[in-house]
Amino acid sequence: MNSIELAKSYDPKSFEDRIYALWKENGCFAPEAAKESGKNSFVVVIPPPNVTGVLHLGHGLNNSLQDIIVRFHRMTGEPTLWVPGTDHAGIATQNVVERKLKEQGKSRRELGREKFLEETWKVKKEHHAIITKQLEKIGASVDWKRERFTMDEGLSQAVREVFVTLYERNLLYKGNYLVNWCTSCGTALADDEVDHEDTAGKMYHLRYFFTGEKDKYIEIATTRPETLLGDTAVAVHPEDERYSSLKGKTLRLPLTERDIPLIFDTYVERTFGTGALKVTPAHDPNDWELAKRHNLAVINILNPDGTLNDEVPEKYRSLPVKKARQAVIEDLIAGGWFVKEEPLNHSVGHCYRCHTVIEPFLSEQWFVRMKPLAEKALASWQKGEIIFYPKKWENTYKHWMENIRDWCVSRQLWWGHRIPAWTCADCGKLTVSRNDIETCPSCSSKNIERDPDVLDTWFSSWLWPFSTLGWNKVGISTSDLDRYYPTTALITAYDIIFFWVARMIMAGLEFTGKAPFRDIYIHGLVRDKLGRKMSKSLGNGLDPLELVDEFGADAMKFTLAFMCAQGQDILVDKESFKMGSKFANKVWNASRYVLMNLEGRNLVQNSDLLPVDEWIYSRLNSAAKSMRDAFLSYRYNDAAQTAYEYFWNDFCDWYLEATKLSMKGGDDAEKDRATTVLLDVLSSSLKLLHPLLPFVTEEIYQKLPNAHGTMLINSLYPEYDEKCHSPAEEKNFFALQSLVGMVRTLRSECGITPEKKLRVLVRAGEEQKPFRQNEGLIKLLAGIGEITIEAVGEAKRPEGSIGIAGTGFEVFVFVAEAVDTQALKKKFSNDLERDRKYIEGLRAKLANEQFVKNAPPQLVAEQKIKLEETLLRTENLGSYIRDL
Repeated sequence: MNSIELAKSYDPKSFEDRIYALWKENGCFAPEAAKESGKNSFVVVIPPPNVTGVLHLGHGLNNSLQDIIVRFHRMTGEPTLWVPGTDHAGIATQNVVERKLKEQGKSRRELGREKFLEETWKVKKEHHAIITKQLEKIGASVDWKRERFTMDEGLSQAVREVFVTLYERNLLYKGNYLVNWCTSCGTALADDEVDHEDTAGKMYHLRYFFTGEKDKYIEIATTRPETLLGDTAVAVHPEDERYSSLKGKTLRLPLTERDIPLIFDTYVERTFGTGALKVTPAHDPNDWELAKRHNLAVINILNPDGTLNDEVPEKYRSLPVKKARQAVIEDLIAGGWFVKEEPLNHSVGHCYRCHTVIEPFLSEQWFVRMKPLAEKALASWQKGEIIFYPKKWENTYKHWMENIRDWCVSRQLWWGHRIPAWTCADCGKLTVSRNDIETCPSCSSKNIERDPDVLDTWFSSWLWPFSTLGWNKVGISTSDLDRYYPTTALITAYDIIFFWVARMIMAGLEFTGKAPFRDIYIHGLVRDKLGRKMSKSLGNGLDPLELVDEFGADAMKFTLAFMCAQGQDILVDKESFKMGSKFANKVWNASRYVLMNLEGRNLVQNSDLLPVDEWIYSRLNSAAKSMRDAFLSYRYNDAAQTAYEYFWNDFCDWYLEATKLSMKGGDDAEKDRATTVLLDVLSSSLKLLHPLLPFVTEEIYQKLPNAHGTMLINSLYPEYDEKCHSPAEEKNFFALQSLVGMVRTLRSECGITPEKKLRVLVRAGEEQKPFRQNEGLIKLLAGIGEITIEAVGEAKRPEGSIGIAGTGFEVFVFVAEAVDTQALKKKFSNDLERDRKYIEGLRAKLANEQFVKNAPPQLVAEQKIKLEETLLRTENLGSYIRDL
């Protein structure tokens, strides 16, 4: 064989795009490429990114984790499908287009619905190309031939089918209800589209005087005094003795000419404030329920744009909420109704898209009855049909399912799936239809109007696992649906567990009769090193494409996997990704060393194994078992850490160094034998690492003479083989590693240069055999010139040596032959004195109750570890000094 030249430096830019194109051109991402078609399929659907968005590091994490698990299952021979796609993202996309129009001095109203949608499809097309390029850059091995979009023809049919079916099953209704209203986006939002944040505000105390009385009043408190203009009652508890004599009384509403009743309801908390509650049914969900129980009037004081409407006194009309609040407060003070204001920190709802404060708003909307769907979804989990990783999310899921509210699915937007409902202007008949209609089915009138609203974005994405596989009609299947549904796993972040995960389970059970997936892996969020969420406002975000450009896709993927412990957020900064880059570089350099030493070598059949070869195969075997188990239970960090330890420590630091004995000192036959084994181990190691480092492993694998032109992506993952498990060789090699490590450490502590060959005596009991078998290897790895191995006896420590005790053996290093022992004794004495002072300081710090109580637990633990390490070092130094 000839030597094979890998570039001197690891440069992912030189091959990552080329390798991705190679995979794509050869159809490697399709499930049809499976090695063992008889196996069950492994299927994942991508959480579809917003088509007008840009991938952030959260997407980088999510897609990296999916890619790792997909690549692993593909290598087990299973037909593996990862379905890609994008979400039309109603509010977000419409906002993007409206901002673009605004820059041109236009508005969507001026453009009209049809032209606006044309513009939106153009923007979608432009941004979709960006998303595709980003996913390719990070190495996502998705089946691009099966890519879907939530508004493509097939998915649009599925959405309409589901809407009509829900209506037919009495699970969908339309009515006037209080909704979460975003005045900026101009649309209703579902409860889970509202982000609640602690906000600094004020509590205002006001007097409501009884009708016809100047001195008698009830004091109420509110955070939104402008809403009093929509009050229709004041409520107190029926058992509150302060108000029991006031039944039948009315109060004059401040700033108006209206009288409102005093009502009695057990909802009111007697112990909170004055025990009296202003009731504003159109602008508070709890007051809405009170109004229904007491048949109160409902007065909406807001316009859709957040200004006050004609239901309020003329001076407040058309004022935005904040200005109206200030005007109302000034008038309350002037009229004697104002008591006081107090600072208050309270939870305020904000739009999840534009961050505008949400207003409870009375509006006619479409709702899905969720309780019947939730009951099925809860039962599915209880029967073990779905499994959460980690299990702690089961409690969250159970709580949501048991406390679910109806889902408002209509949105006052133009971009999205338009609601397939028509109202007849002549007979008033509402028609919900799978097909567009031109005449009223009831009276044949052509004077019909389609509902102008569109469906919530999540109404299409809750169908994603089965609609992407071709489902668009109840009871009708497709080949992909038959083969790949239910899917196997869903991998997503915890911030959309109810937005998406729970709803998909409900939809899957309702429309296919099956849970849409078995495994639900919920990963944490990516945060900065201070634990803060990454955001533009904080300037702490990391662009995954910039990370790929600087470190490579493999470095990003490996680092994120290495740090991804179940149930925990990931704290990173840019420096964190150097770890993954260094590991990929290590794989490159180790492989380069092997390939550049092939000159003149030949591969041989049935090569014999040395003890060190048996050891590395046993370590590779153990790593394969550990990594398989970790991948199957979504323990990404365990898989990555096992890979790191095996390749860096076992393969590079020990085995690769050990092979130099054969490669440099053996005859041609021994060199050929060692080369054959080494290439086989390297090949298997690259397979082991591939799911975590796909690009660099494929690039190297393509150059291996024993790869025979195959591609790593579709090769079989190493399996645990009991025949390769060698506990005896692992035990023997561990003793060898311990001995070598002890000699290396002592050499360093004594300041003996690496090139100085040492004389060493080993006294061992049962451990003699591995030392005798591997004398040459020990000498090579520890820099030993002469080694003597003898049985443990009563003999004293040899003169001029320092002794170190191992497990089952002692090693004596003749340091007097290598250094000035007097100078060394002085050095050790100085080191010992320094360490003793350091120990005193550590003990004093740990004895300080205030430090232990107030310091971060991690810092306290670090100080304890330092104390233990320093105590051990002082024991060793004392022993060295006694020996000298």
